[in-house]
Amino acid sequence: MRVAIAGSNGLACLIADAITTNTYHQIIILSRAPKPQLAARGWQVVVVNYEESHRQELAFKLAGVGTVISVISGPAQIGLIDAAAQAGVRRFAPAEFEGPAALRPHPDALDRGKRNALERLRYYQTRGMQYTSFVCGVLYERFAPGGMYASRIGLRSGIGAEGDYLLNITQNKAKIPLGANGQPANISMTSAEDVGKFVAAAISLPQWPPELRMRGDRMDCSRLVQIAEIVRGAPFEKDRYNTQSMQSAYQLARSSGEIQEQLRAITLIATASGRYDFVTPNLNTMVNVAPTRFQAWLLEAWKDH
Repeated sequence: MRVAIAGSNGLACLIADAITTNTYHQIIILSRAPKPQLAARGWQVVVVNYEESHRQELAFKLAGVGTVISVISGPAQIGLIDAAAQAGVRRFAPAEFEGPAALRPHPDALDRGKRNALERLRYYQTRGMQYTSFVCGVLYERFAPGGMYASRIGLRSGIGAEGDYLLNITQNKAKIPLGANGQPANISMTSAEDVGKFVAAAISLPQWPPELRMRGDRMDCSRLVQIAEIVRGAPFEKDRYNTQSMQSAYQLARSSGEIQEQLRAITLIATASGRYDFVTPNLNTMVNVAPTRFQAWLLEAWKDH
């Protein structure tokens, strides 16, 4: 099968590498600009324009593609979905890669066009195009040296730097959001490399349900901090946030116009509400992928720091 991957940064490249390493599927990388460094890896890079005026051209470039994996968002992804449907693409996976969609509020400050993309895909599903949302919870890379940005993941998220989410491992600091029951919130997590492996394996499944959930580990935020303390060999300064203190942090950031602090507070509130947690990782039982547990991953990530 010919698989198109829309995007050329960290997660897209990990998915592409997993497909080329572990399957016989052919891939093309859809990029807004030439990427000679990716072409040097033997990958076919197709320069595209996602604007509506170029929809016919994009559909032409998708001719013969059976599956599209999107790692782009916003209006560009809507244009890609429309072009994929026009080209007769059989399957489409939108840029989800977080918690289950049903757990997200509406309106959602962290949406970045995801709701519209899913609505568009439901429409095209009635016309024969399958879709699935790859659900992975929180990426381990949030807790890497340099955060997700160091792996070129979440570059447009505004909250991908080290220390933006729950742990600042360099400074031995932690934020622990508490759920409505007063207990530390649970999170499900997966490494980006394992996400690539799960996605690659899922391409060969005979049917795609609306969600394919993968998971490398699941724990509450207190356990997350304990693991970080073990890895660093030192206690962390811990701040616990209940509903009131999280809302206060958001209102303070909003009143001062600090966008990044608003995003940090919103993400903390989302974590407390259970947005990044799920009980049944159905994809884990459907494919032969053995994901890395969080403590082993964190030890490896920080061994030279």
